[in-house]
Amino acid sequence: MERRRIGRSSLVVSDICLGTMTFGSSCNEAEAFRIMDRAFEAGIDFLDAAEIYPTPPEKKWVNRTEAIVGRWMQTKPRDAVIIATKFCGPGHGWFVPPVREGHTGIDRHHIRRAVEGSLKRLQTDYIDLYQTHWPDHDFPYEHTLEVLDELVVEGKIRYAGCSNETPWGLMKSLAASENSRTVRYESIQNNFSLINRRFEDSLAEICRQEKISCLPYSPIGGGVLSGKYLDGKFPEGARFSNYIKNGGERQKVMTERFINEKSLATTAALQEIAQELEIPLAALATAWSKQHDFVASTIIGVNTVEQLEEILPASELVLADDVMSRIDEITNRYPYPLG
Repeated sequence: MERRRIGRSSLVVSDICLGTMTFGSSCNEAEAFRIMDRAFEAGIDFLDAAEIYPTPPEKKWVNRTEAIVGRWMQTKPRDAVIIATKFCGPGHGWFVPPVREGHTGIDRHHIRRAVEGSLKRLQTDYIDLYQTHWPDHDFPYEHTLEVLDELVVEGKIRYAGCSNETPWGLMKSLAASENSRTVRYESIQNNFSLINRRFEDSLAEICRQEKISCLPYSPIGGGVLSGKYLDGKFPEGARFSNYIKNGGERQKVMTERFINEKSLATTAALQEIAQELEIPLAALATAWSKQHDFVASTIIGVNTVEQLEEILPASELVLADDVMSRIDEITNRYPYPLG
């Protein structure tokens, strides 16, 4: 498996990262251990978590994921695994997280409480990459970066990153870092896939020019690009099947955003290419994500070892230029399926 540097940091990681956001909810601990063992065996040395996980975020199981990852980490040498996790963004915006009674923020008080909790659950004395889960554009970036800088000096984190950030926010953070002479965000973890190529509009150029790495999440489009939702199917146990059946208004809106006429047409056309190449569609989508110069590691998420096995062929797959061109033709035909 290829390994790549994150930003200007010393972190060099596998170009596939194992996401863990279902560990403790739709994926039980025993299966999570099997998934992490198989991923590690395959050469994946980079794991991504968050204090709010697992999903869907509910108070009854919040923090479980980090605890599961922490117990698994005791079976491996600490230095053999690169751990990324995230602290919650503000709780007064689009979403109120079930953490700290919903009064979360990205200030010194909350970041320090969050990092101490994550260190304890992960059973480690340092976090390799510590990320803002979502931004607060009304709060000074200087304040957030100053405390992250303190944590680096104290040895509790090695590097900082952001997630769900905008072009304005990323550039604002860089200016704040330069002016305050603090750590900067070395990575940006945003949604990027064959049904959501918005990252390429402007964030990709920022990453190239500023040497910041994208860590794409949801490269399989929430499972849509596995093909399992084609022909009107909603398989039992699948994420959007659960959202339709048991989810709240936010989950139902998200389902409609991911599963629509454009996204399904894109998936059907891509499936033809995958069949010609004799590879799983999920592997094609992951390989495509990896094949961008601004991407350091693509974050995959699975509920079973079998799902992981479908993606692992991407670790050695390089798509030919003509295949990449055919993919571009398809995504140009159905632009911005996620709106």
